[in-house]
Amino acid sequence: MESDPRRIHARVIKTYNAGTSEFRFQLNNLITLYINSHLLPYAVRLFQQIKSPNVVSWTTFISGHSNTPAALSHFVSMLRHPTLPNQRTLAIVLKTCASLPALSFGLQLHALSIKLSLTIEPFTASALIHFYSKTHLPNNAQKVFDEIPHRDAVCFSSVIVGLAQNSKPIDALSYFAEMRASGFDSTDYSVSAALRATAELAALEQSKMIHAHSVVTGLDSNVIVGTALVDGYGKCGMVNDARLVFNELVSILNLIGWNAMMSSYAQQGDKDSVMELFSSMKHHHHQGLVPDEYTFLSIMTAFCNAGLVDETERWFRKMESEYKLEPWIEHYTCLVGAMGRSGRLQEAKKIALTMPNHKPDAAMWRALLSTSAHHGDIEMVKEMSQRLQELDPQDDSAYVIAANAFSSVGKLEEVKTVRKLMRERRVKKEGGLSWIEVCGQVHVFLAGDRRHEKTDEIYRKLWELMEKIVKLGYVPVWDDMLHEVGKEEKTEALWNHSEKLALAFGLVADVAPRGKALRIVKNLRICRDCHEAFKYISRVVEREIIVRDVNRYHRFFDGGCNCGDHW
Repeated sequence: MESDPRRIHARVIKTYNAGTSEFRFQLNNLITLYINSHLLPYAVRLFQQIKSPNVVSWTTFISGHSNTPAALSHFVSMLRHPTLPNQRTLAIVLKTCASLPALSFGLQLHALSIKLSLTIEPFTASALIHFYSKTHLPNNAQKVFDEIPHRDAVCFSSVIVGLAQNSKPIDALSYFAEMRASGFDSTDYSVSAALRATAELAALEQSKMIHAHSVVTGLDSNVIVGTALVDGYGKCGMVNDARLVFNELVSILNLIGWNAMMSSYAQQGDKDSVMELFSSMKHHHHQGLVPDEYTFLSIMTAFCNAGLVDETERWFRKMESEYKLEPWIEHYTCLVGAMGRSGRLQEAKKIALTMPNHKPDAAMWRALLSTSAHHGDIEMVKEMSQRLQELDPQDDSAYVIAANAFSSVGKLEEVKTVRKLMRERRVKKEGGLSWIEVCGQVHVFLAGDRRHEKTDEIYRKLWELMEKIVKLGYVPVWDDMLHEVGKEEKTEALWNHSEKLALAFGLVADVAPRGKALRIVKNLRICRDCHEAFKYISRVVEREIIVRDVNRYHRFFDGGCNCGDHW
């Protein structure tokens, strides 16, 4: 076979004089051929026969070992040779540092690239951005990007993807807008990363704008972009829009796209739609659709959110026995949460303590802590709070949930003890943030926020709503308040919560037409008082209110919530 690199190698030896630059050029090409043909031992032997390997020889040889520690050791040999790297060499080695990961080596590479004035070169810069993104140092990635004098589409894509993956959605969207304003074409990676950012913010208008942009650029039929659109609309709570995209691309979507659609339904507790998709998978087996761990996590989450513990458990067992998949800790946490929610606390605790191959993490103990608090099992609350504190003494939920549980049964001495512990350990309760989108712009609110230009109108609207819901029978839920303050101050503090301010602003700004839902995102779990108040407010304003908190979607309508007061 002529394409066999060994035949070509024999012809090179016959044709070219050893020691010439042309001969070395041919050998460099041969190393690439051997690597691409998965004949690495031949590539190694050939490289060792090159008397004076240049930077191209070294770079080619190192690329054959990319993503392995051998690439790093060969790079060090190259420097000792001595041969200085070019931007392509650095890009390959930085990619290896990102995948291994090898943070310390990568930092030294960055220092070397500065000495060699290669950080501003597009290959090196993109690789550095990728390296810092993969090692969860997004601020460093941004700094590298900001220092590039001549940016290209690859550099923009790298920084947008990196920031979106590191939960910096606002910065990712800002660079996406800058990329488009600079006249660069969007790629499937930059568009899908921008959609990921809008999904994290649950910024529906931004998602729609990027969807429109993907249609204009012809990227909407791309699998990566299509999957990101399904995920983006799903995380914005627009499952019907997600399904429209899914249906259009169903013939080309892979398992990731199907799982994204199932996950969207699962967050809403829509078990029927999840199961309908699971059944449909069998008819698309020609696309290689075999349910995986993510598929079963969606199924379990759907049943858990719907409050069906037996079904959650049944699918957990089915995943193990029928599909021979080993459960992740996330599956166990979902099962433990479902059992705890139904009051089977001791059984849930036993599963947490005896699960094979996993040690309970903070999410597991937090699930048991909140469900035991919900059921008023004070002894279990104490134990779970203690276990959570041992894992992470700075986790504010370990103290706050316990203090609220103690307060609800009148154990005020226990509440004082928890507060004292928080003071001694300097534990700060994580600040609540809520946001709402108006005309594509995201408005963020903190508790007691007075920075907004419409502050006076927002607070007037709040007190007007309060007066109306009190007449309907609303009673404030005090026990989420940790401070001993007077009733009037308590009421004011409750009504200054970030999600209430975002809701009031949505009504003042007339953010959605009649019949359309008001959409709010909260970075933490929605508090019990806001949850109670929103049920009444949905009746007063005769509107659906959708809140996405850290755990799930809450749909408030006509005085009720789809979570059944479990979250």
